[in-house]
Amino acid sequence: MSTAVASRGPAGVGAADPAGSRWLRRLRFFAAVLRQRPTFAIGYAIVAVVIVTALLAPWIVPYGPMVADPTVYLLPPGRGHLLGTDGTGMDILSRVLYAPRVDLAIAGIGTLVSASIGSCIGAIVGYYEGQRSWRRAVSASVMRSADVLQAFPVFVFAIALVAVFGQSVRSIVVAIAFVNAPIYLRLMRTQVLSIRRLRYVEAAYVAGASDLSILARHVIPNAMAPVLAQLSVNIGWAVLLTAGLSFVGAGVVAPTPEWGSMIAMGFQNVVTGQWWPSVFPGIALGVTVFGFALVGASVEVLADPVRRRILSGSLG
Repeated sequence: MSTAVASRGPAGVGAADPAGSRWLRRLRFFAAVLRQRPTFAIGYAIVAVVIVTALLAPWIVPYGPMVADPTVYLLPPGRGHLLGTDGTGMDILSRVLYAPRVDLAIAGIGTLVSASIGSCIGAIVGYYEGQRSWRRAVSASVMRSADVLQAFPVFVFAIALVAVFGQSVRSIVVAIAFVNAPIYLRLMRTQVLSIRRLRYVEAAYVAGASDLSILARHVIPNAMAPVLAQLSVNIGWAVLLTAGLSFVGAGVVAPTPEWGSMIAMGFQNVVTGQWWPSVFPGIALGVTVFGFALVGASVEVLADPVRRRILSGSLG
């Protein structure tokens, strides 16, 4: 008994393995993973550059993103305007660098709202599914409602929501949250169905823990791996949806710097040879979505204990 107690004392595991050492090992493991899988490193680099650009845009853009100069409209890329100017004389480089402030804010808020609402509902539905009570009927009704929502084409459904709530940034956030929530609901429900019968969950129930406590402390934290992976992918997808809504005139109103509206504004000039107003924001949009997809793939691997253990063994 004395030996067991001594092993928990100041000279035991807690002192030999401080929090700083654990974080250092995690950082080394993360760096080793990035070295072994360089595509993950590319994804993190792209996302980091986009986020830093969005934060520093007011200080790094060479011109005002909404300042039009009719005397220099549709200038090709050159020394004065590295990416050229659009049909109103606005500098394309400044607008491309400023656009992530709008796109990432809308996509990030909408995705977080959808993940929070969908995951909470999915956890409750999965936890009570199959029980013989009124909760079973409610769970079945929620899942059928999710089926109906997912039966609609996402883009058309988003346009309909924007039409109902009005064309504004808030409406786009609501549309993104609404169309993404069923995804997180299904992910969390599937995870909870497999976790709720595990021994540690049943032990907590036998010990007298409430359903809310079991969900918050034992079920949801262990079911978050696929949700976190989907979160990063959905941010990139939400950026694409925001740009798509703006492209068809149902999203961010011009001349606000936003990649989709920039592509729409320059699209008509492509047929006459002025390709740069649409091509450069299109490249920025595609690279950003690709970066978030790679980050999502890495999070899915790193958040899964089994795959992480396998990867750790392959790293030696």
